[in-house]
Amino acid sequence: MTVTRRTALLAGLATLAGCSTAGYQGPEREVVIAAGESGGFYLAFAELLAQQLNQAEPRLRATAVATEASVENLRRLRDGRADLGLVLGDVSESAFAGVEPFSVPIAFSAIGRVYENYHQLVVRADGGVRSLADLAGRPVAMGASGSGVAVFSTRLFARAEVPVTAKNLLLGEAINALVAHEVDALFWSGGIPTPALAELNRTTPITLLPLDKHLPALRTGYGPVYDLVHVPAQAYRGVGELRTIGVANLLLAAPSLPGDVAAAVTRVLAGHAADLVPAPAVGTQFLDVRTLIGTGKVPLHPGAASAYRALHG
Repeated sequence: MTVTRRTALLAGLATLAGCSTAGYQGPEREVVIAAGESGGFYLAFAELLAQQLNQAEPRLRATAVATEASVENLRRLRDGRADLGLVLGDVSESAFAGVEPFSVPIAFSAIGRVYENYHQLVVRADGGVRSLADLAGRPVAMGASGSGVAVFSTRLFARAEVPVTAKNLLLGEAINALVAHEVDALFWSGGIPTPALAELNRTTPITLLPLDKHLPALRTGYGPVYDLVHVPAQAYRGVGELRTIGVANLLLAAPSLPGDVAAAVTRVLAGHAADLVPAPAVGTQFLDVRTLIGTGKVPLHPGAASAYRALHG
């Protein structure tokens, strides 16, 4: 987009909630949203999005589907098994370009940037691990094999030159392994706080390791897709404020998604932002309508771009 067009879109997004536009008038159809793991922010957000979309657009029947998250979601979009998918910005750019962990480019477009994801390296509070270097040679749960956190954690340890014994585990499995001392840390990428980690902290006190010192090396290797983010004090009980690495979450669309469906989803994102934050994250996470169009190298779906222009007036 040109600067002029972007400026016009941004100027209008602040008043989207008050705009009135025609609803979806196409044929009744299902809308499958590929989300993430149980206990994580992706699935909770996708369930809220499906609920709001169903209420706003009765001709659409949206459902959220549990998955291993980013990488799997892109494959579902590619194979026609999902209409929408939540994907980390770094994984989206890699898939769009056809670079590791993808061998060829995948076709998709974006509905919008929905919120910031926090990379969280979780250790037991009584475990003695206080830095990335302390994990050298130790077992670490690196995320499910189809997740974006598995991509990021692999990149991080490689750039930091810290060799670990990687275990690809779902979040629930990783939590059980941490409790049982089968791993010394687990990686998770999600909202703050993540409900499953908050629940873990009630019985097995945890802490998060700061990752900000590794940001320059990651940006050198992969560009500005990674950001510095702050985890507020007491986001998890007993855990102080710290700095880690964040990355945008994008809501992506399959190439076959009709423009009027994409527009309907866009209107719900823009008009119901306050209703799309899972309860545990209220106060620490929010969907900022001013940054919805900030999808980086991934182009907006034509239907989404049209909706943003129409809502702007």
